[in-house]
Amino acid sequence: MVVDNKAVITYVQIQKEDLAVFRIVPKEGDVPQYKSGQFITLGTHVPSENKIIRRAYSIASHPENRKYVELYIRWVRKPLPGRLTTQLFSAKEGDEIIWVKPTGAFTIEEKKPNGEPDNRRIVCLGGGTGLAPFVSYAQHLHDTGSNREIVVLHGASYVDELGYRDLLTKMEEESLDRGKNKWNFRYRASISRPQEWFNRSWNGQKGRVETFLQSKDGESSPLEKLVGEKITIDNTVFFICGWQGTIDGCMDVLTPKGFVTERNKRPDKSFEIKYESYG
Repeated sequence: MVVDNKAVITYVQIQKEDLAVFRIVPKEGDVPQYKSGQFITLGTHVPSENKIIRRAYSIASHPENRKYVELYIRWVRKPLPGRLTTQLFSAKEGDEIIWVKPTGAFTIEEKKPNGEPDNRRIVCLGGGTGLAPFVSYAQHLHDTGSNREIVVLHGASYVDELGYRDLLTKMEEESLDRGKNKWNFRYRASISRPQEWFNRSWNGQKGRVETFLQSKDGESSPLEKLVGEKITIDNTVFFICGWQGTIDGCMDVLTPKGFVTERNKRPDKSFEIKYESYG
């Protein structure tokens, strides 16, 4: 049975007309407990349909932050306007919204199926707002004092869609200052439409986020150059979030290299890839 709770929208940061950060706080009680990578379901009454519409959104804040739940949301406008996102992008701070407790299994594995600690590097590939759970991962590992290596790779069409760029850049700078033995973090972004005028100043990775995994003429991939070694099932696990095209693009590269998804795990229950698609 779905149990609806009430919350207040306490913060809205519009990054562009169809992309925003929202924060919500329960009207009663504490911020719900959750794990990094989980999602929360929001709901609101849609007057034109006279009913409550609910949708699930990955949580961008981390469990150690007990002040609010933060969400990174795109306003769905094609092929038809999203019923809930249209309401959200018309909302203002102080408005009420419905929420259902967080859930989901898109979480970091701390142990391998055989019970051994899993210390392999974590590589996160997020397309668009698929970045949200990885912002949570990074902040969670940072605030819990973990030195497990984590690499966040983000793909967007335009430079102004690189949400959390400042935060993630500062987290990498801190890693460089403190040393990998204390905080081991890297962040890179890729722009898929570098030829467009708005992106003319971009001089980073070009193409969709999966291009970080691709290599040419036997050379190391951009990811391998970043981490300084060949990527294998023994040293790396992948988390992928975004449109199904993003998932498929990454799998086209990783599957031939022997990487296996959680949904198709081996007989010994081992795997190296978790993914979450939102379309």
